[in-house]
Order: sequence, then structure tokens, then C-alpha cells
Amino acid sequence: MSQDFLSQDLLSQDPLPTQLATEWREAPDVVRRQARTLERPIGTLLEALRSRAPRLIVTCARGSSAHAATYGKHLFERHLGWPVSAAAPNIASIYRRPLELKDQLFIAISQSGRSEDIVTTAAMARASGAITAAIVNDCDSPLALACEHMLPMSAGPELSVAATKTFIASLAALLRLAAAWSNDGAMLESLTHLPERLAQAAALDWSAAIPQLSAARSVMTIGRGPTLAIAREAALKLKELCNIHAEAFSSAEFQHGPIALVEPTYPVVVFGTADESAEGLAALVTDLARKGATVFPLGVHADHAPPMLGADQAEADAICLIQAFYRLLLQIAAQRGSNIDRPRHLKKITTTR
Repeated sequence: MSQDFLSQDLLSQDPLPTQLATEWREAPDVVRRQARTLERPIGTLLEALRSRAPRLIVTCARGSSAHAATYGKHLFERHLGWPVSAAAPNIASIYRRPLELKDQLFIAISQSGRSEDIVTTAAMARASGAITAAIVNDCDSPLALACEHMLPMSAGPELSVAATKTFIASLAALLRLAAAWSNDGAMLESLTHLPERLAQAAALDWSAAIPQLSAARSVMTIGRGPTLAIAREAALKLKELCNIHAEAFSSAEFQHGPIALVEPTYPVVVFGTADESAEGLAALVTDLARKGATVFPLGVHADHAPPMLGADQAEADAICLIQAFYRLLLQIAAQRGSNIDRPRHLKKITTTR
């Protein structure tokens, strides 16, 4: 499939002519552009990591970026064996307590790079002797300046309040870092055709889910491994764009209590994987159907599952799942009459302390 066909045909099928839809369509080009812009910064960061091998990775982020950090946690723990912990930004910004992070890797993730608590935590980490890196879209932002290493998202301006292409860019940047750090051939290869697969994912027709999801008062989203972050992002976007209450769980945590909420009027969206967790997710989908749940298995081999891409590499496939889900969100928001370019009570840059 040629890139010209992808850009002119698949990506022209906007559910609605909105700013968010326009930016969502740009994700494949963003990921393609990253191959050039991230090569040198990642190489420089890896040189520092090889000379001062960390024992711990600490992430710091809010909102969609925090879900990207969850994805990074899976990558680094699964493929590198490094434990990953999420910092609580208020420890630095409100309580002014420095953390002992000498020679550890600190990764801050932010589209704007302007939230005071994230910037303060990054500055604290650098002062403590950590190797600091910012994955950021605004390369002139305070966060970019606060960190020793800057990994640009290269997403271009994102004007819509809800993040789409910058979330995809964050995931792709983390995948590039993990692939280069671990020298994982399958991950490195998946990145070469990820832009094409993102374009194909954007054209998947999941509209059969619209009637029940758009009518729901609450939705549960479930993932495991690389798709836990996807489930969390999907739940956030259902709140932001569709004004639907949604909760995200790992498939394991879901069975330790929340499964008691299952009923036909409480839809469950399950994001599948193509790795060792696939069998368990497929079994959960079958069990939920037996319990009378309304289940939408996305990327899961199950009866009546929506169309899906063929499996490639599990972590790269997870990125394609959220790209496809964004299309469904646009359609649900339209059905519910939501103004996705002006979601209520929200603004583009949130500067928490």
C-alpha cells in the first residue's frame, strides 16, 4: 500500500470536519518524522545511560502523558528489566521534598512542557544528580530547558484541547527509546512500518459499537501489558470528548472486585494484545459474554469482534489500537452532540502546582 494512497484515501475519511479530527489524521506523518528527529537525541541519551547505568527509572507526567508513562513502564520493565516508578509531582512542587535520584533515569512527559509541578520535579531530579530527559512537543518550554536531554515529539502544533497526535507521538518516542536501548530487532523493525499501520488503523470501521457506547452512562475499559495504557487513555477520552463516565482497569485488577459491576447496561471495552497476555484477555471476553455483559473486544480474537489489523509487534500494535479508537470516539461524540473542539471545563494547557 503506497504512502500516497494512505494519505489521500484512508486518512481523508474524517468522521467530522473538526480540529481534533484534522490533528488525529496527522499521527502517521508525525511518527514518520520522528525517525529523523529522534535519532540523535536518543543516541546521546543512550551514551549517558551506558556510562552511568541506572538501577531505577522514574517517570513524571499528568493526563494523557501519564498514560504514556504507563506504556513506558511496560516497555522498560518487560524489555530491559529496569524497575519503573511514577513520581508524585506535588512532593517537589508543594512539599518541597527532594528525592534521592543520583544516577537514576528521570523521564518527564508533557505536550506543553509548562505545568509547574512537572517542571519543578524535573529540576529537583536534575539537581539531585539524576539523568533527566523530557519527552515534549514544545522544545522551548520550561520543561525542555529543565532537563539535560530533550526528546522532541515532533508533532507540530496541536490546537485541540484533547491530545491525540501528541499522545501517539509520546508512545512512539518511548517505543523508539526502548527499541534502541534494548537493541530489539522486532521493535526496531515495527517502527519502520508503524506510520502505514497507523493509517490503516484509522480506517477501521468500529461503528457497530456506536449505539450502545453512545447511550451508556458508564463504560469500563480493560487492557493488559502494552494495552493497559491504551485502556486508560480510552477512558479519559470518553470523559473528555463524550462526557461519559469511564473507568480503566488491567484485566487482572478487574477480576479482583470491579467485575461485580458487570451488567448489560455497563459496556466493557477490552483492548487485546498479540503477546503472552492475549490468551487471558480472550478468556476474559468469553467469560464476560457468559455473564451477560455487553463486550466490545478490540484487537481480541473473539466471536463478533470488530475488524482488526493483522498482528505485527505487540507494543507497536497497541499504538494502532488507540489510533483506531480515536475514530470511534469522534463518531460517539457526534452521536451525543458533544463539541469535541471545546470540551466543557477544559483548556489546552493545564498548569497545576
